[in-house]
Amino acid sequence: MSFDRSVKIAPSILSADFANFGQEIQAVEAQGADWIHVDVMDGHFVPNLTFGPPAVKAFRKHVKTVMDVHLMIAPVDPYIDAFADAGTDILTAHVEAGPHIHRTLQAIRAAGMKAGVALNPGTPAQAVEHLLDLTDLVCVMTVNPGFGGQKFIDMTDKVRSLRAMIGDRPVHIEIDGGVTPETAPLVVEAGADVLVAGSAVFKGGSVQNPAPYGENMRAIRASFGG
Repeated sequence: MSFDRSVKIAPSILSADFANFGQEIQAVEAQGADWIHVDVMDGHFVPNLTFGPPAVKAFRKHVKTVMDVHLMIAPVDPYIDAFADAGTDILTAHVEAGPHIHRTLQAIRAAGMKAGVALNPGTPAQAVEHLLDLTDLVCVMTVNPGFGGQKFIDMTDKVRSLRAMIGDRPVHIEIDGGVTPETAPLVVEAGADVLVAGSAVFKGGSVQNPAPYGENMRAIRASFGG
């Protein structure tokens, strides 16, 4: 994965048809997705339960782009190797998920993956200031994590702070939650370069009728001139 700051759209398969994950991944990639975003929730760190490493390994067979796995779980460290074995490209852990996020990021990289760190809406940008040299991606939550389809929380000031902090380091800023053609321009202008979108990408389409996926992604790109 070579680094570039062009804005990428990463559909969240939390909004896909759960009975057709493989075909949904193929369809959304064929329609122009840059990455595939996988939300892993444990019913403990967040109030919802989704996928474990075996499911992620099954998704991997269908992902031709980048598999971006977002862990909303605690603890993280015992599962790092399992997600590496599943074929994860980028593994993101929450700064709030445990007391030793520095060690967690080291372990993610040691397992051969890119390391991401996520910030809940109530967590300031400064929480990752001393982690940036261990980090390949900062995920700014623009909803409280745990459910898809929530209303966007404006975190543009946080994104601007992170962009200034990152400087010329090869670190992506990812936005997760409530991304639409209305909100995308705000965060892109502030410095974000990866947009996770669930319902905004998958609405109106299906495996049998995937064209709306492409239309939805083009609408998001057009909103910021991408």
